[in-house]
Amino acid sequence: MSLIRPFRGLRPAPGRAGEVAAPPYDVLSSDEARRRAAGKPWSFLHISKPEIDLDVNIDIYAPEVYAKAAENLKKMLDAGILVRDDTPCYYAYRLTMGAHVQTGLVVAANVADYDSNRIRKHEFTRPDKEDDRVRQIEALDAQTGPVLLAYPSSKTADELIAGIASGAPAADVTADDGIRHQIWVLRDPAKIEAITRCFDAMKALYIADGHHRSAAASRVAAARHKASVIQPADSFLAVIYPQDQMKILDYNRVVKDLHGLDEAGLLHRLAQDFTIEDSATQVHPARPGEFGMYLAGRWRKLTIKPVRVPQDPVDSLDVSLLSDHVLGPLLGIADLRRDKRIDFVGGIRGLAELEKRVDSGEMAVAFALHPTRMEQLMAVADSNEVMPPKSTWFEPKLADGLVSHVLD
Repeated sequence: MSLIRPFRGLRPAPGRAGEVAAPPYDVLSSDEARRRAAGKPWSFLHISKPEIDLDVNIDIYAPEVYAKAAENLKKMLDAGILVRDDTPCYYAYRLTMGAHVQTGLVVAANVADYDSNRIRKHEFTRPDKEDDRVRQIEALDAQTGPVLLAYPSSKTADELIAGIASGAPAADVTADDGIRHQIWVLRDPAKIEAITRCFDAMKALYIADGHHRSAAASRVAAARHKASVIQPADSFLAVIYPQDQMKILDYNRVVKDLHGLDEAGLLHRLAQDFTIEDSATQVHPARPGEFGMYLAGRWRKLTIKPVRVPQDPVDSLDVSLLSDHVLGPLLGIADLRRDKRIDFVGGIRGLAELEKRVDSGEMAVAFALHPTRMEQLMAVADSNEVMPPKSTWFEPKLADGLVSHVLD
């Protein structure tokens, strides 16, 4: 089976994309989703966050939640809000955020290539989150949350995708956050075959976001094979962008206390591994190895001493350097996944959010990081290693509901 294949996408009917498109299921809390979907009966949040249509106290992993998702999907199908293409297609998906533009390809990616690590991972997954996605896929008999993938720089692939994204789009939506989402449909068999061959020649694809969705798709495919069911569960919904068009923002850290240290004590300990400079303004790290620290109402720039930077692709990441030289040994945070004393702030919120969290007294100190680069992510994945939690924050984010993959 090819690395990618076309599929019969389930999409909003003409003129309905603006009513359907919704933020990804995992960036909103249930309360936020409930507010965003108020007065919007066809918002895809009724499928991706179906607890919003049930009692506010319901367990979001209760069987009734997944049943409600299936009920809401059927309702949108019966009303003709969502319709399915008659023939397998590829879809170009363009995201525009201010001056930043990236154009990718919506595909059904091969589960077997995920299992063999040709579609490469860089994060661990949590069983409870995998279970949630498995139940959602099984309830809907569809994959509705696309996995974000990257392909290595390829002029041929770029040109083939650009050839789809011309003329009037099938969907053109500007979301509440100002991000523009455009979809074009490719039905031409010869052009579809050329794209399939182009991607088949690639050594690997890289998961940028969606590790739980891809892992869940693999589990569903394996379960259906055991049941001797042959169907499109052998692939999973993905959108692939060229690595050089993808935008990673900083993923910053805030910590509740100084683990028994005072300000002077922390600065003294930091000086062993970092040069420290006072700053009268916010510190936006300009290069790897630089960090901004906001403590007691003041910004400082921390620059790690070169001798402290290892060559390993994981240990040399800024997120690792901060953990290994500050969060762990000085602030006592050994487990980023479970320690309640640390929180993470996506760069889209800006450094003012770090100041707010500290100035309010909720947190004691904040650290601003330089964004992880795509080349670093790919090097980690190529080494069959994993990044620390919360290493990458991709913007702009894909919308749910614009193209879904049905598994019948």
